[in-house]
Amino acid sequence: MAKMKTHRASAKRFKRTGTGKLRRYKAFKQHNTGKKSPKRVRNLRQGAVVSKGDQRRIDSMLPR
Repeated sequence: MAKMKTHRASAKRFKRTGTGKLRRYKAFKQHNTGKKSPKRVRNLRQGAVVSKGDQRRIDSMLPR
């Protein structure tokens, strides 16, 4: 049986934490930050954990 291939686009967007959860970056940070409040832009820098509903779908794209 052939090896599972990693979905390369997903591999660039998600990193696995030490406990096995998936970490992601937040949206809406790339441009037009001048009109967003500094507090909002600061909070967008922080990573977030992938929701439980999406975790299983993304796990299949990123074999361990």
